[in-house]
Amino acid sequence: MKFEFPLISGKLVKRYKRFLTDVELDNGEIVVAHCANSGSMLSINEVGAKVWLSPANNPKRKLKYTWELIQIGETLVGVNTQHPNLLVYEAIEAGKISELLGYETQKREVKYGKNSRIDILLSSPDKPLCYVEVKNTTMRRDLSEGAPCEFPDAVTARGAKHLVELTDMVNEGHRAVMFYLVQRDDANGFTVAADIDPTYAEHLKDAMAAGVEVIAYTCSLSPQEILVTDPVEVILNP
Repeated sequence: MKFEFPLISGKLVKRYKRFLTDVELDNGEIVVAHCANSGSMLSINEVGAKVWLSPANNPKRKLKYTWELIQIGETLVGVNTQHPNLLVYEAIEAGKISELLGYETQKREVKYGKNSRIDILLSSPDKPLCYVEVKNTTMRRDLSEGAPCEFPDAVTARGAKHLVELTDMVNEGHRAVMFYLVQRDDANGFTVAADIDPTYAEHLKDAMAAGVEVIAYTCSLSPQEILVTDPVEVILNP
């Protein structure tokens, strides 16, 4: 996924009211940017860190910028939760996700379950339908070498609901995949933050026992583009 317009750099002043961010641009101007990430952003909201914003292409939009990237140490992290579905869609289409090869068609935002939409639905005449739920994953509380990235960074009742609905799809004879997209390239694995949301951790354990597959991939990020790159090990306590 290439950014439509050149990103604008600055430094993070503060994030507030969940969806607002004050950023000091390199020229000293303070602007308010939209933050599309509704989570806690734990470990990726360091005041003073370098950030990148995308300019709005709609002149009538109230907020003229959207927060896209933050630099944590030497690592770029993608904070915009509106991108992961497209990133995974493009990666599947390009044949980069080995676990999801061999499907003829893929669609986004298809209604299913109890008043929900699946992020990606894969289909082929000779295969069961494959329901793919994508979660943006950015939290890495332990920055020591080899430490995994974690999800979720806050309690997520919605995420637990999605796991139940994926389980329902497996019980109906379909295939279901929980896809954690790690929008950073410094994590060698993925795990669940059970201390933050033990209920979600239990739902994931139950979903996997029922046959829901779990995969995680990392990304390569720059101010020009974000690409899904490599699978990372899923590390879960039994």
